[in-house]
Amino acid sequence: MASSTSQFDEFHPDPSLTNDDLKPTSIDQRNFSGWEMASLWIGLVVGVPSYYLAGSLVDLGMSWWQGIAIVVLANLVTLVPLILIGQPGTKFGISFPVLARSSFGIRGAHIPTLLRALVGCGWYGIETWIGGEAIFLLLPKVVKNSSLSQSISWLGTSPLEFACFITFWIAQLAIVWKGIDGIRELEKYSAPILISLTSCLLIWAYVKAGGFGHMLDLSSRITKSEFWSLFFPSLTANIGFWATLALNIPDFTRYAKSQHDQIIGQAGLPIFMGLFTFVGVAVTSSTKVIFGHVISNPITLLGEIGGLFTMILAIFGISLATITTNIAANVVAPANALVNLSPSRFTFRRGAILTALLGIVCQPWRLLKSSESFVYTWLVGYSALLGPIMGIILVDYYLIQKMNLSIKDLYTLSSNGAYYYSSGYNLAAILALVVGILPVIPGFLQNVGILDSIPKSFAIIYNNAWFFSLFLAGGLYWILSILKKNQKEIDPLLPNIS
Repeated sequence: MASSTSQFDEFHPDPSLTNDDLKPTSIDQRNFSGWEMASLWIGLVVGVPSYYLAGSLVDLGMSWWQGIAIVVLANLVTLVPLILIGQPGTKFGISFPVLARSSFGIRGAHIPTLLRALVGCGWYGIETWIGGEAIFLLLPKVVKNSSLSQSISWLGTSPLEFACFITFWIAQLAIVWKGIDGIRELEKYSAPILISLTSCLLIWAYVKAGGFGHMLDLSSRITKSEFWSLFFPSLTANIGFWATLALNIPDFTRYAKSQHDQIIGQAGLPIFMGLFTFVGVAVTSSTKVIFGHVISNPITLLGEIGGLFTMILAIFGISLATITTNIAANVVAPANALVNLSPSRFTFRRGAILTALLGIVCQPWRLLKSSESFVYTWLVGYSALLGPIMGIILVDYYLIQKMNLSIKDLYTLSSNGAYYYSSGYNLAAILALVVGILPVIPGFLQNVGILDSIPKSFAIIYNNAWFFSLFLAGGLYWILSILKKNQKEIDPLLPNIS
């Protein structure tokens, strides 16, 4: 692992391509153990969105075990690219933007990193608003019924809700300000707390409902053909849940002590997701027995339980769960993308602060209140469109580069550099990216209501967007790269006709 750092020290990198946040991590910086990598995933998994996953499939008519099985299977699939893309991060100590230079070109790398950053900024604002809403919903009724909770037209929300949003925003910023080390410490110490709080909720539901017999009795309400029609869209949606982080996982694995640590740490993802979605299904189904009606929203559930201690614990638990997910999943990628865009202007800290500010500028309260389904469809669809980037990077690193990268050439604008391609852009990768995205667009447009109907084939493609776009773009990139390589081998043998 020391070779990448020593290689970097042996030459003078182009100042427009590097700073302290972009250069390969040193041995001293590689301090993420397997437990700390696993803690990262515990912090990411335990949150309000993950709580809904299996439960939403049960609502569609699946049995409880079918819903959990799909979530686990999706995360087993996601685990493969997570480990594969994480490998160069640990081997060379490089972040996602630097890794993308090898496939998209020194300048072309801005395309995939900014696409990933846009999704991160959108999710950051929305997750922060959800965290603020948790604080608002759990406030005493006297406060919520005051004049401060009345919406102001020019603001688009009430002063009280906006104050809760800003409070949550500032709390996150305190962690972001400490950089990657602050994030590592947050995830490491939050993991056991989140596990304890989740266990308490599960035990409470078990005792109050008199066991989980009612959940085990939840059998499938759909036919075999209906199940398979739901299976692939559900699998794709659950893969898309972590597809964005799978893309920029080198931003974290570059700090891992070894390949063993990054693999062991990430191998816990399907286990953690399976266990937490089990909690979601078990507790949600228990509410039918306890309250007489189903409560699928954990924030609403905690409000129903009531009591000052419960409210304080709920605000703390939900805030911690949202912060650990939001900072790791939605801050690191945009911050590193901005650093890569202009290393002289941005550091990780500056990029993270700008990401947080953009989270306010996008006014997530307006987006969610005006068209919640559109926002989530757009974000999920956009995340699925990142599949071709993953396909291109995997093919480039494992099939074209054969897992060998030139650290020197990743940080140079010399036309002789291995990753300079055509003026810094790899046209083969860009073409493959466009071709991978195009077939998904009709299904996306129908999903947001712009198109009324589309051919069945496009609907199938959209339902399997992540798989389809990944293999299409990756396959096309591999073919174009082989043809280009053969062209270079033939050209020197041609007679000189000048």
